[in-house]
Amino acid sequence: MKALIIEKPGQAAIVDRPVPTLGPADVLLRTRRVGFCGSDLSTYRGANPLVAYPRIPGHEIAATIEGTGTDVPKLWERGRNVLVVPYTSCGICSACQRSRFNCCRDNQTLGVQRDGGMAEWLVVPWRKLVAADSLTLRELALVEPLTIGFHAVDRGRVAAEDTVVVIGCGAIGLGAVAGAAGRGARVIAVDIDSSKLKVAALCGAAEVIDSKAESLPERLHDLTRGKGPDVVVEAVGQPSTFRAAVELVCFAGRVVYIGYAKAPVEYETKHFVMKELDILGSRNALPEDFAHVIAHLSEKRFPVDAVITQSIPLADAHATLEQWTSHPDQFVKIQVDFDAT
Repeated sequence: MKALIIEKPGQAAIVDRPVPTLGPADVLLRTRRVGFCGSDLSTYRGANPLVAYPRIPGHEIAATIEGTGTDVPKLWERGRNVLVVPYTSCGICSACQRSRFNCCRDNQTLGVQRDGGMAEWLVVPWRKLVAADSLTLRELALVEPLTIGFHAVDRGRVAAEDTVVVIGCGAIGLGAVAGAAGRGARVIAVDIDSSKLKVAALCGAAEVIDSKAESLPERLHDLTRGKGPDVVVEAVGQPSTFRAAVELVCFAGRVVYIGYAKAPVEYETKHFVMKELDILGSRNALPEDFAHVIAHLSEKRFPVDAVITQSIPLADAHATLEQWTSHPDQFVKIQVDFDAT
């Protein structure tokens, strides 16, 4: 089978690999669509500390069942389209004991700590499958990245009466925009790219702020009548935006961090105490987040065409990674279409 492998930072190729072996509790999947994630870009750049090389990337997977092991329930029949939950969990660590399997101490994500789905065939345990017959293959491959933002919204306990600021309108941030708007909150999207802000508005942002063109603190002061937002979701991963989230949020507010800052962050810690803030991390997603995203996409109001900015064949994956590295502002979501020639 053909697979994309990142051999080392800045070097990727299409290679031949054997089709994986099917176990009793496994399903054999024919890969149909796989989205590129920011973590895949970090792997290509050599900036992902969780990755060892060589690595097959890809965890945003839409596929068709082509074979099943002897212990797989009849529900998972040949020809059914599914998406894959790409995380593992040990079941015994403190997170798992609290049913927070998303942040398992020993989690391994497809395409990060283990080879992922950017290959023509994939074998996974049947318990990692999710079916959503109302969704297209393009939508199925969007579910997992959107769950990350939906989970951050849940971590922030977003409610209809809240004003929520989402900093960063890549695919993950757009999930947070859609998730917060879906709860009835007033959402203010922040980015330095006007084209991404337009997409954020389509996803449900009531207001948008180009923080490169205007003062973010002053604009938020005006929009919130000096109070500040109730919740700030940080989806960029820069020290400056980590600090801004704490500085901008209201007294007794909540800050949710999705991104990893690429360098140590220095804070004026008085904000933590004086504002009595809830500062929350958000990692991966839970089964209920997948259900919420599937329900949201099933309504057919999410701007799929605006979010998927590139759809490419596997043969073009390496060249597209190079383009994404050089011009990240030109992409929101890239999907590899395995049916394309």
